[in-house]
Amino acid sequence: MDQVQRAAFERLMLPHLDDAYNLARWLTGNRSDAEDVVQEAYLKAMKHFGTFRGPEARPWLLTIVRRCCFSWLRVNRPHQLVFTDNDAAIEMANRSTVVTLYPTATETPEATLADKEMREQLHQAVADLAPHYREVIVLRELQGCSYREISEIAGIPIGTVMSRLARAREHLTTAMERQVGHGAAHGL
Repeated sequence: MDQVQRAAFERLMLPHLDDAYNLARWLTGNRSDAEDVVQEAYLKAMKHFGTFRGPEARPWLLTIVRRCCFSWLRVNRPHQLVFTDNDAAIEMANRSTVVTLYPTATETPEATLADKEMREQLHQAVADLAPHYREVIVLRELQGCSYREISEIAGIPIGTVMSRLARAREHLTTAMERQVGHGAAHGL
């Protein structure tokens, strides 16, 4: 890669480093694994930068990060991956659900603590989602990707993006309702 290409790569791809890391962290579930995956993804992106045809660098890069994550997971955690086109079967096997990804607290210490606990429960609920639900919810709600961008990144039709998002939100809502019910049952 010559200096001009390298400068173009850095200008187009480095601004998306945080997004790449966040996606990898959510998919791998581990900071150090995410760092390794992102490093590998950036190396691949740099190697294949000549194939980038713009104009959107972010979806192109996140597609590479996603593929690197699933490749890494296949090798390092094959028991955690389930690949199927049958969303209904996964939904039945993994009943889990989005109140809001960014809950806000009032100014009291009690409310701040409750907000922190709710955020931790929500993060755990997202982490517990099946990988194909987790990736679309992370890309949409945390990364702010459009349905079209998610479709490009995940390599699935927009309709599938919408249905997976709906199911992921349903799973998150159910999980959060369960947590609220569990806390109420224990006098919390």
